[in-house]
Amino acid sequence: CLSLQTLASSPSQREKKAFKSTMPHSFGYRGRTRDMFSRPFRQSGLIKLSTFLTTYKVGDYVDIKCNPAQVKGMPFKHYHGRTGVIYNITKRAVGVRVAKQVNGRIINKHLNVRVEHVVPSKCQNEIIERKVQNEDKKKKAKESGVKVNLKRMPKQPKEGFLIPIPEQPETIQPIPFSDLV
Repeated sequence: CLSLQTLASSPSQREKKAFKSTMPHSFGYRGRTRDMFSRPFRQSGLIKLSTFLTTYKVGDYVDIKCNPAQVKGMPFKHYHGRTGVIYNITKRAVGVRVAKQVNGRIINKHLNVRVEHVVPSKCQNEIIERKVQNEDKKKKAKESGVKVNLKRMPKQPKEGFLIPIPEQPETIQPIPFSDLV
């Protein structure tokens, strides 16, 4: 004997059961890091010795790249892929200052990260190269006495040019349609 009340409530109970059968949602410390904290193809296993032999100085720019082969000294997942400046060096780790945006302001976060999770950054390479080139340009300009613009310029449009035509071009027009039947 089914009552109207049980018939009315049965769809919502079915929906609840369907909702409960889905996978649980995890908010853990390393939640959603399946790809982030996995080593590249054919690069798993022991950490290379060059990682430990790299010299770091205070003021160097480094990229934080978590290495899951070493769990100790691993930064929080938010900082994976961020660039920071070294402010402190210890025996096995480095102190990195990273800018983090929180609501409307930017805060400098100080992280102590093991050397395995840090890679020298290439963000300054282009600037350093440009400084060297500018110094050479300055030296040459001083010798020749010509003023040189050292500022970076956006790519300019190509200059216009004329294409020479050997003879007078012939104009071609379509033949008017005529019914031949």
